[in-house]
Amino acid sequence: MSNTVATPGYGFASAPLSSSLPTHSLYPHHPPSTAHELIATAHALVHPRGRGIYATDETPEGIHARLDASAAPGSKPFTEEENTVRRKAWRETLYSSLNPEHISGVILYAETLLQFQLAPVLIQRGIIPGVRADTDGFPLPGSPAGSGEVGTQGLDDLYTRCVTWREAGARFTKWRAPFLVNESGTLPSSAAIEAQASALARYASICQQAGLVPIVEPDLDFSADASLQTSVDAHVKVISAIYAKLAIYGVLLEGTLLKPSFPQAGTKFAGPKPTPQEIAVATVTVLARSVPPAVGGIVFLSGGLSDAQSTLYLDAVNKLVSLGPAHEPLAATAAEALANSKHVEDGVLRTLASRLPPLTFSFGRGLQGDAMIKWVQGDHKGAQEAFAKRAEECSKAAKGVLH
Repeated sequence: MSNTVATPGYGFASAPLSSSLPTHSLYPHHPPSTAHELIATAHALVHPRGRGIYATDETPEGIHARLDASAAPGSKPFTEEENTVRRKAWRETLYSSLNPEHISGVILYAETLLQFQLAPVLIQRGIIPGVRADTDGFPLPGSPAGSGEVGTQGLDDLYTRCVTWREAGARFTKWRAPFLVNESGTLPSSAAIEAQASALARYASICQQAGLVPIVEPDLDFSADASLQTSVDAHVKVISAIYAKLAIYGVLLEGTLLKPSFPQAGTKFAGPKPTPQEIAVATVTVLARSVPPAVGGIVFLSGGLSDAQSTLYLDAVNKLVSLGPAHEPLAATAAEALANSKHVEDGVLRTLASRLPPLTFSFGRGLQGDAMIKWVQGDHKGAQEAFAKRAEECSKAAKGVLH
């Protein structure tokens, strides 16, 4: 029996498995061939450094809203049939020109994968198709009254959908779990953390059972009054809880990716706005304290950030990674350490950053904004060029060489 993974069109997943490794102990919940492909896929999504994921998993209503917002005032409304044609045409315009040096994978909405059948367009360009797995949100039982906390649905028939998605060409999935954060510390609530962490763990376990890499996305909202320190604390609490649940469900961490938000102060925070360098330090701190080193990679979401902000933050955190660990002795004695505390802290930060999994992007709006404006105006070549320029900027940021 062959010990290779046969996945047509996916060269990254066809390398032979080493028969000398005790894989039964490394992957107790998965057959070695499945574990190998999960790990290879996760690796390919974040390597080589500078490649990231293009998130195109908006609902049809979400795409229409963005296309309409990019159109000139007074533009004519479209029929339902015309909107379907527009959605497919918009996706095809960019998918057919994506540069695999910058884009490793694309997250599709189920319609794009199954009805539009656009996965082959990506596969032919050496880009891995993925799909959004979560569905609707719902008011979260047990959270403080009037808090606005929500849960995420989609677990009931997830395995069946995963099998269908894999047959259509998908090799990874993504599940978003939103969290609210406030300065008082009442949000996110314990009920929200427990419910969302459990849902993410069940999702990840089911997807891996079906041979799909799960991207775990805890999306912490920053529209309230939280300080940067409060945001750091909330991120650590949430992400740590998620990985505790993933361990319970036997999830193979090497075959997963994390899609976090950047820790930052809320938009209603009254204090000074943190600099990109402060965001980078906060980000490294969060990840070092909460993410197991076995995780395959980290792909940041842009959320409500502007294109410039998301790119600057990604560049700043990767600049820390590029510094490498501090090789010189930080201090010979405790007295020297106290006398040179700033030097010691800087050295520790550099060392922590160097230990992190690959850090790259999984942007949607942060990649396609300018391209969408040109496409709506009928300039399809201009849309492709605008996207290519933005993807190159994000790629540089993922290497820490934007500026």
